[in-house]
Amino acid sequence: MPALSGIGFDLDHTLAIDNELERVAFLRLLELLLERGGHALGTLADENANIVHLLHVQRSGAFSIGDAVRGFVAERGVPADDYYVERFRAMAIEMVADFVIPLPGVKRTLEALRQTGLALAVLSNGWNPLQTKKAERADFTGQVLASADIGAQKPSSTAFEALLHALGTPAGETWYVGDDPYVDISGAHACGLNTVWMNWEGKQYPLDAAKPTYGIRSFEELLRILPWQVHVS
Repeated sequence: MPALSGIGFDLDHTLAIDNELERVAFLRLLELLLERGGHALGTLADENANIVHLLHVQRSGAFSIGDAVRGFVAERGVPADDYYVERFRAMAIEMVADFVIPLPGVKRTLEALRQTGLALAVLSNGWNPLQTKKAERADFTGQVLASADIGAQKPSSTAFEALLHALGTPAGETWYVGDDPYVDISGAHACGLNTVWMNWEGKQYPLDAAKPTYGIRSFEELLRILPWQVHVS
């Protein structure tokens, strides 16, 4: 069984689901722009599709969330100053309490892991302080590394090297828990980490992705595959 000194976690769809929080924040931003004399680029359905595409491209690392907001505002005929970037960020953060739902068993599992003394951290593609607020919603109290702060997106080795530095653990003694076979599992595997595929949705693992060290369907299972027994109160 692989040695274990620290565990890194993905955030979205691993510790919690955010119910497309940022998409809704963009729709609310659109409402504000229309009130201020801006114009929509088609129907509401069109705009929803535009936002989904914008977020997909932004999350690929093409540009920052701030640049995404500025471009969105300018395309709709409103001067793209930083007011709208800060307004978007504030709206997204305020929505965390209502939109973000921790996965079942996450809070109890994290508490049990904290009692073991293992180094714990989150590595997430996204921006802070939003990702930190999401992690707090799941009762995660450790360091939250966001790709916007690192300057690199998973599956880049730079992102996972930042995680190892934050944990202070060697790759061979570090586990990474995530739901995405390519971004999380293959990315961590390429950097020498042991991997845990969180498959709470019951998906089929793709044949062209690196095989995970472990596969689990719930957070309670994570405790059962540790190199030692952990009791949950």
